[in-house]
Amino acid sequence: MNQSAITIRYAKAFFTFAKEKDLRETLKSDMELIFSICEKSSDFILLLESPVVTKMKKTELFVHMFDGNIHSHTLNFLKLIVENKRESHIPGICRNFLSLIREDQNIKTAVLITASEIEIDTIKKIEKLIEKDLDVKLELSTKVNPDIIGGMILRLEDKQCDASVATQLKKIKQTLLETELK
Repeated sequence: MNQSAITIRYAKAFFTFAKEKDLRETLKSDMELIFSICEKSSDFILLLESPVVTKMKKTELFVHMFDGNIHSHTLNFLKLIVENKRESHIPGICRNFLSLIREDQNIKTAVLITASEIEIDTIKKIEKLIEKDLDVKLELSTKVNPDIIGGMILRLEDKQCDASVATQLKKIKQTLLETELK
């Protein structure tokens, strides 16, 4: 079975369980915690992928790391994953679970890229405008990229709106070059 199918199957099963038990928000925050550890700790990933560390030792380490920090259902889910020798798939399972939660709650993710830091009030206004326009809940993150010179780039899932000065200058340059060639 390919990796993607495994991660989707486990994520869907845990999502269905979370929905049935009405624990979506609790289990979502658990999965966000685990996923952030996966993203930030290469040692944790090495542990997950290590064939040398036994199932029992991995389970003990998970209990030691997460007991009291995540819901018991999430901890039991992690134990089940280890028991089935699927622990190397935990980052993908978390990613797919969080995607299912966002889809269920009509949450879209977006990234706002600007040339310099912008005020929180401005970010909130942009967020509200997009939410109202698209009738969704928005998770907006920001990045600073001085190379865009000014303006902004908004990436909403697989779409991008580029209103940066750098792009406008490139368009003007291209237009001038095309005009010169005629």
